[in-house]
Amino acid sequence: MNGPPPLPIAFVDDDKDLREANEQTLRLAGFEPLLFDSAVSALQTLDETFEGIVVTDLRMPGIDGMELFRTLRGRDQDLPVILITGHGDIATAVEAMREGAYDFLAKPFASDRLIQSVRRAAEKRRLVMENRRLRVAAAAAQTTSPLMGEAPAMQRLRDTLKAIADANVDVLVIGETGTGKELVADQLHRLGRRRSGHFVALNCGALPETVLESELFGHESGAFTGALKKRVGLIEHSSGGTLFLDEIESMSPGAQARLLRVLEQREVTPLGSNMAHSVDLRVVAASKSDLGDPQHRLAFREDLFHRLNVVTLRIPPLRERRGDIPLLFTYFLGQASRRFQRDVPALSDAIHRHLATHEWPGNVRELVHFAERVALGLAELDALPAASPAGATLPERLETYEAQLIRDALTHHKGDVRATLQALGIPRKTFYDKLQRYGINRSSFEA
Repeated sequence: MNGPPPLPIAFVDDDKDLREANEQTLRLAGFEPLLFDSAVSALQTLDETFEGIVVTDLRMPGIDGMELFRTLRGRDQDLPVILITGHGDIATAVEAMREGAYDFLAKPFASDRLIQSVRRAAEKRRLVMENRRLRVAAAAAQTTSPLMGEAPAMQRLRDTLKAIADANVDVLVIGETGTGKELVADQLHRLGRRRSGHFVALNCGALPETVLESELFGHESGAFTGALKKRVGLIEHSSGGTLFLDEIESMSPGAQARLLRVLEQREVTPLGSNMAHSVDLRVVAASKSDLGDPQHRLAFREDLFHRLNVVTLRIPPLRERRGDIPLLFTYFLGQASRRFQRDVPALSDAIHRHLATHEWPGNVRELVHFAERVALGLAELDALPAASPAGATLPERLETYEAQLIRDALTHHKGDVRATLQALGIPRKTFYDKLQRYGINRSSFEA
């Protein structure tokens, strides 16, 4: 796999010798120089799609460097422009800096001064272009499915939802807190013929047993103390549609037994009644635990598990699909900025680093909240990489720092092994040994 292509550097100067000398300097530094002998020729080539940076002399015949700078900035407000000035042009260069020019170099300048300025501008430019690509990708992904992400597990999940949308089968969804289990259930409902019916969601862990049974199965007037009038339960209400039961592992044994009968007979008997009502529903049950593992199933009925386990969908946590995190974050940031009526902020290196290295125990829900803090301008401290645990020994701190450097390099080079090895200056075997030691999944950093 090849690394990212060299960043193009447009060098504009009417002095042929200066152009050729700096062409070699830029190429040796790893850039792709584009030479122009006039502002006119530069403007004919550098449109709003140009992804590089511009270095231009101020004094040129016809259109001078100041006019070139203003015209290019009109096409792309974020384009870094570095000005080359003579002794008498310092005041003009300062004026250009006030208008947004990135830097200026006074003649004669050393080659390392040029490269230093270009490298800083290039890092800024790469960040801007990456943010733009993410915004475009987030908008395109949302039009395809709310279940965004290009990780293989997410592609399989979307394909499976389409395949079973019209099938009359109950579904079990396994996923950690915040992974989007209700969103999966809602998409399953919307994709199939049941979308014309109700989508009814209930968190089984949020209600006491007596209240839960009344909510699910309904009750007749006088069925228990406080039952002043008849109530249609959620199971009956969702007939023709979808019933989503979150945290089903917390359901009481009594409620489990009654739910099992509903699933087997496709009829429900309200509390206090002897009359069974037929129902046409699909149940989507969700659990944080893998109910297929007897150690996790605990008090959950095995027969109910097998009745629900016709189709099992597993939602991967964010740490298993790190390549999707920037895309998801960009979409959530746009949503939050619109809701708070703020401009979408540019993402700093610290925020990109946080997205790439944080473990996201709260998964998508945590990512949404982080995007909201960034939109409000409150997350810069949160975006800093985590420090070593208090009381850590010197070797432990060094390992934490080393793992952070490896993640930073993988993030910068989008998982490219050759480019990462070159940046870190370590042998390939050492690199893979360290990936294993620190539990770093290289493929999750790939673009």
